[in-house]
Amino acid sequence: MLDLSGSVLVLALTGCRPERAGADETAAAPALPSCVLRPQQAEGPYFADERLERSDLRSDPADGSVREGVPLSLAFRVSTVRDTACTPLAGAMVDVWHCDALGVYSDVKDFGGQFDTRGKKFLRGYQLTDDDGVARFITIYPGWYPGRTVHIHFKIRPAQAGRPADEFTSQLYFDDAVTDRVHASAPYAGKGRRTVRNDGDGIFRDGGERLMLELVEDGQGYAGVFDIGLRIA
Repeated sequence: MLDLSGSVLVLALTGCRPERAGADETAAAPALPSCVLRPQQAEGPYFADERLERSDLRSDPADGSVREGVPLSLAFRVSTVRDTACTPLAGAMVDVWHCDALGVYSDVKDFGGQFDTRGKKFLRGYQLTDDDGVARFITIYPGWYPGRTVHIHFKIRPAQAGRPADEFTSQLYFDDAVTDRVHASAPYAGKGRRTVRNDGDGIFRDGGERLMLELVEDGQGYAGVFDIGLRIA
C-alpha cells in the first residue's frame, strides 16, 4: 500500500467497493471485490522504462517476432482509497514486464551472463487506466530462471506522479499447481524443471500471498483480473 507523500503504509484490506462498476465488463472478471491495498516489492534488475504504449506485449517491435507461450489476458483494476471510499483511478500508467517462456528478459544484459537482449522489447509495455481504472494486457504465462519463483513485475504511476516516491512497484505471483501444468508443455518444458517454488522465494515470502493472481481458463490460455487500491495523500 502506498502513500504518495512518499511513505509506505501498513498492509491492510479495506471494506469499501469502487464507486463505478463498469470494470465488470473485463473478460473473466469476477464480481467486484473490496478494494485491496497490496504490498510493494522490489523492482528488480530488469526494468527498462521503454515508454512503449501497447496492450499486446508478445511481439518484438524491432523485428515483428512473437514470443511463444500460453496466452495470458491480464487486467489491472486500480482504485484510490480515501477513508471508506474507493474510486477508480483513471489515467494511471501501468507498466508490465516479465521474462519469456525460457526465463529471458528483453532489452537488458543479464548480470549473470545468461543473455544479452539489448534492443529487443518483447514482453514489455504500458497502458493507461481507463475511466473505470482498468488497464488490459495480452501476454504469455511467464517462465522461470534460477533464484526466483514465477512472477510478473508491474509499476503504477498515477497521472500526478512526479518522482520515484510517487510510484507503486510490485510483483504478481501464480498458484504453483497452475504453473506446474503450464510448464509441462512446450516451449516451457525445454528449460527443465524449475528450481524455486513460491514458498522458497525470499521475495514472495515478504507479502507474496497478497499478490497472487487468480486465474480462470480462457480458451487455450488463462485470464486474470488484479484489483489494487492505492492510498494517495
